[in-house]
Amino acid sequence: MAKKSAGLLMYRRSEQGIEVLLVHSGGPYWVNRQWQAWSIPKGEIDPGEDTFAAAQREFQEETGQRAEGQFQALRTVRQSGGKLVFAWAFEGDFDPETLHSNTFTLEWPPNSGRMREFPEVDQAAWFPLEEAKQRIIKAQAQFLDELVTVLAQPAAPNAPIPPRHPRCT
Repeated sequence: MAKKSAGLLMYRRSEQGIEVLLVHSGGPYWVNRQWQAWSIPKGEIDPGEDTFAAAQREFQEETGQRAEGQFQALRTVRQSGGKLVFAWAFEGDFDPETLHSNTFTLEWPPNSGRMREFPEVDQAAWFPLEEAKQRIIKAQAQFLDELVTVLAQPAAPNAPIPPRHPRCT
């Protein structure tokens, strides 16, 4: 069974156009990677957890900010390792200087017997769409393409709340 993650794609409108908030994974494996190494704030869905609730929880755990706004469900993507990623887009604002991420513990260097603590996310930044497409993990670039499509559609007055992805079991 494929692993499943859920996350939120925050966007904002600026003089340069649409910008998206991406996060960079913390820890020693990602430290020198900048291209196809950033992600939407996301994480694993706990067994039986509502997928949208997991996306909101993960956003808060990785950024330190509670996500609020109107959420638009995006199509699920499958990353190269087989992981399914569920996502929702929403308009918002976040100051990357206020980033506060959960941490994880890892033996580092490997086989050293030394356990070290690392942030789950070590950076957050706003990127214009074209740059974001170069920085984001390859499969997640589909979220950026879909965001452009969603934003080009006129908003319906009194639109219903977008459908949620199913509960993961």
